[in-house]
Amino acid sequence: MGKISWCKKQSKGIKLVNPSDNLSEEYYKNAEESLRVLRNIQGTESNMWLATTKYYVEYFAVYSILMKIGIKSEIHDCTIALVEFLEEEGVIESGTSTMLEKDKDLRIENQYYLKNKPVNINFDKLSEFLLFIKDSLDKLDVEKINDIRTKLEKF
Repeated sequence: MGKISWCKKQSKGIKLVNPSDNLSEEYYKNAEESLRVLRNIQGTESNMWLATTKYYVEYFAVYSILMKIGIKSEIHDCTIALVEFLEEEGVIESGTSTMLEKDKDLRIENQYYLKNKPVNINFDKLSEFLLFIKDSLDKLDVEKINDIRTKLEKF
């Protein structure tokens, strides 16, 4: 995981902070709120806002796990590298990092480069994703959190 080592050296990259159930809950609530917003803007046909909002549903959800563990990352590519690591650790469902990467790229293309590419939204799948994240949060105990933090310190 050379990416994680690189990210740890960046000023806004990966930092271990105090685990926070409160921040974890707030980020999860932001993911749920973003899903509600996404439902409300679905009919607007604004591919820029659909891509942006869909990505943030996913991003806030995984960031809620990072906050529970006590990991801060202000660089999206570093957050995605962490998600890949957490997939390997069995904390996050396999394929989540690929989904995030794809949706981040679509957001960037539509938001910054005005590509207006179509956004495929499956609300059932997004809802299931949030439920999976909630289940993952519930299963994270102190022992698993300490194990993950110890492994990250070694990068």
